[in-house]
Amino acid sequence: MKKLLCLALLGAGILGANELESQCNQGDFEACSDLGVEYAKNQDYTKAKEYFTKACDNGNATGCNNLGVVYANEFGVKQDYTKAREFYAKACNNGDTMGCSNLGFLYEKGLGIKQDYFKAREFYAKACNNGNATGCFNLGILYANGFGVKKDYIKAKEYFTKACDGENASGCSNLGVVYANGFGAKQDYAKAIELYAKGCDGNDAMGCYNLGALYNNGQGVRENKIKAKEYLRKACNLGEHNGCSHYEILDEQGF
Repeated sequence: MKKLLCLALLGAGILGANELESQCNQGDFEACSDLGVEYAKNQDYTKAKEYFTKACDNGNATGCNNLGVVYANEFGVKQDYTKAREFYAKACNNGDTMGCSNLGFLYEKGLGIKQDYFKAREFYAKACNNGNATGCFNLGILYANGFGVKKDYIKAKEYFTKACDGENASGCSNLGVVYANGFGAKQDYAKAIELYAKGCDGNDAMGCYNLGALYNNGQGVRENKIKAKEYLRKACNLGEHNGCSHYEILDEQGF
């Protein structure tokens, strides 16, 4: 089961930049964070950092999380996981669930800190229990792989279900893996196809690849090389190298 964690910048994305700037200058610090996102989208990371800092310094938890993302991903600054951890912790402590999930990721991977699966599970659980689908997905990965916990497919299925229900595409794809392989659930290709399709619709490369593989092999569905090729091509375009190679094979075969 592949793990994909996107440390995305969060913002409302509704108001125009001019209106956001006006609101930010009037003390609406959520607007400051949203304005930072707009600058980040245009790759003006200096301005983005400026507004995230203003938001965070004035108690906006989302701004703190976004500032952590800036340092973790080297957006216009030198990569600094220690600073990222500081801002994720501040975000998490002030109720931003993505901050909790991102903090858990640093502990899981040992980025800027000693690897600690117990701490990772703690922060993922805090995020998940407060409705963060990414936290649920990451918690499912820990249980599916036995990272710092006893491998438990029943729990993995539970958390992937929560993630998928929360519109986390990777959660849907991984839940599809559970049903396709009978991991903690009765093997059910029809359910797997439904979940892979949901993951693929959300641009999860693994969901597209697995869906293409089922159509290619005729597992749980009538064999359809044309559909297989369609999903494998999308998987390839989303960065799944196996999708590229299998797409090329079908292409060479004339499908």
